[in-house]
Amino acid sequence: MHIRLPLNWRTRNYVGTIFGGSMYGAVDPIYMGMFIKILGPGYVVWDKAAGVRFKRTGTSTLHAKFVLTGEEIEGIRREAAPGAGLERVYQIDLVDGAGVVHAAIEKTVYVKKK
Repeated sequence: MHIRLPLNWRTRNYVGTIFGGSMYGAVDPIYMGMFIKILGPGYVVWDKAAGVRFKRTGTSTLHAKFVLTGEEIEGIRREAAPGAGLERVYQIDLVDGAGVVHAAIEKTVYVKKK
């Protein structure tokens, strides 16, 4: 999945750059939503932790890419058991059109079979 976060009147802060909250908010629900959709109702999925490192101000549209491979999904299906959840950590970079990282976000997702 790919997202696009434009610099506009809704995302712009007092000094004219993208709010840090807008940067985090753009990526926050994505992995959890992807897992819920892919794994289906037989699994419990929660965001467990997050961290953000702001590296540059957001002065233009930023982009992020989210990837879950078939191998990873199959591994989670094998490892997740009722009563024994597992965690996966994902690194997401918000980048500009030139590929320069403006924010590095780490998300921890919890998955358990019902």
